[in-house]
Amino acid sequence: MANENSTRTELFKELDVVIEQWKNVPGGLLPIMQHAQEHIGCVDEEVQNYISARTGEPVSKIYGVATFYSLFTLEPNGKHTIGLCLGTACYVRGAQLVLDELAKQLNVEVGKTTSDGLFTLTATRCIGACGLAPAMMIDGEVYGRLVPSKVEGIIKKYRDME
Repeated sequence: MANENSTRTELFKELDVVIEQWKNVPGGLLPIMQHAQEHIGCVDEEVQNYISARTGEPVSKIYGVATFYSLFTLEPNGKHTIGLCLGTACYVRGAQLVLDELAKQLNVEVGKTTSDGLFTLTATRCIGACGLAPAMMIDGEVYGRLVPSKVEGIIKKYRDME
């Protein structure tokens, strides 16, 4: 835990450089937050308070930006990001059943990260694989023609990599 805190402290020092560069620039909050997301891994409450204290922007504004734009997360993502498509083609072909099975197998709610930090489960809109519906992407790899019975094997593949 001490090592994790010192790493985060170093990341906040790097964020200070970006804050100094952008804090008085109109629209500068976005690049500051993007840097935090990319390097710290999320824009959680601690990060929001840190940015607020150094820029003078209210936490409510930072939180509003963080929850408006999908590129920001309020908690760190897992090592593997699972995005199951709930677009029309996937949905009508049973994507919700696959999503329910993923949540059950991972023991996590949609939009959350597993307790071991290995997986983040998200529901997305069209991933451009309508012909393979229902489809999902894990770390950029597409899995199509999914049925709930395929979920366990796919998850096992990623667990076995660890």
